[in-house]
Amino acid sequence: MPLTRLVLTDFRSYAFALIEPGPGFVLLSGENGAGKTNILEAVSLLAPGRGLRGAALSEMARLGGGGGFAVAAQLGETDIGTGTQATTPERRQVRVNGAPAAVNSLAEWLSVLWLTPAMDRLFTGSAGDRRRFFDRLVLALEPAHAHHSARYEAAMRARNKLLAEPETADPAWLTALEEAMAEHGTAIAEARDRTASALDTRLALVPDDGFARAAIAIAGWEGGDLIAILRANRARDSAAGRAVEGPHRQDVAVRHRLKDMPADRASTGEQKALLLGLILAHADLVAERRAAPPVLLLDEVAAHLDPRRRAALFARLEGRGQVWMTATEAGLFDGIGPAARFHVEAGRVSPA
Repeated sequence: MPLTRLVLTDFRSYAFALIEPGPGFVLLSGENGAGKTNILEAVSLLAPGRGLRGAALSEMARLGGGGGFAVAAQLGETDIGTGTQATTPERRQVRVNGAPAAVNSLAEWLSVLWLTPAMDRLFTGSAGDRRRFFDRLVLALEPAHAHHSARYEAAMRARNKLLAEPETADPAWLTALEEAMAEHGTAIAEARDRTASALDTRLALVPDDGFARAAIAIAGWEGGDLIAILRANRARDSAAGRAVEGPHRQDVAVRHRLKDMPADRASTGEQKALLLGLILAHADLVAERRAAPPVLLLDEVAAHLDPRRRAALFARLEGRGQVWMTATEAGLFDGIGPAARFHVEAGRVSPA
């Protein structure tokens, strides 16, 4: 379901901003540093996680403001919001129709996917970055993934702490933590496998429209009886200070499908095209599975495409739900038909 209203209060560069987008393209233009990405970040916080920048909550509160911030949105008849208070700047609060709710419950209301310039290095960066990226794709298809991920991480942290002092560790509590890691870790790995398989099948069927097509699979840890693995690895994990096996050690292997070449060996332009094509194919998959397209946030994407690929991108996005796009020049959106267009300048958003 698209956002019909977005309100920012003391968020980043905005003391207050009200945006009433349409159901399709939402186009934000303005100079570098005007605050366009801040708006996309606000929308990304309407899903579980730390948003498209991965920033600390305390960094999101406006300098000179009250110390906290609020992002509120309307989805049809539903009101959702998130933010912090000045007294607890790192504690995120969520409300749905005015009632307190868990952060992970946001996935039940809204699917949000994004592509930013910082993600250009995804294929050459760390496995952790790719894992976090892919987990957002899984979450858009399976909202319970957030619950399993949070439980697994909590149990793993507690187990690491116990193993740091093995002489005093409670064996029963250690076993209970390993059972929790096995339960939730198995669910995580299975959800990743399902998503990778479905996405790879979808990518194989995408017509050639100028974007490089990816092949995708889960690599690294291959699964197994996790509880047996954890028990057998206690001494090893204690020495390492962490669990050396488990779904937290998985990676995402992406290849250029036509060239059968690892994505990290492709050219910079090809890597951008592979990533964009992957996001678009996944958005189609979400629309099918959840009977509603996700909200797409595309930050400065049009500027990196030649006119032909830009036109192909706009054609693929037409009618695919709500798509928020930013650009330094409104002319980069030429070729897009009806849209909600806004001009952004320091701390202000106005219809264009």
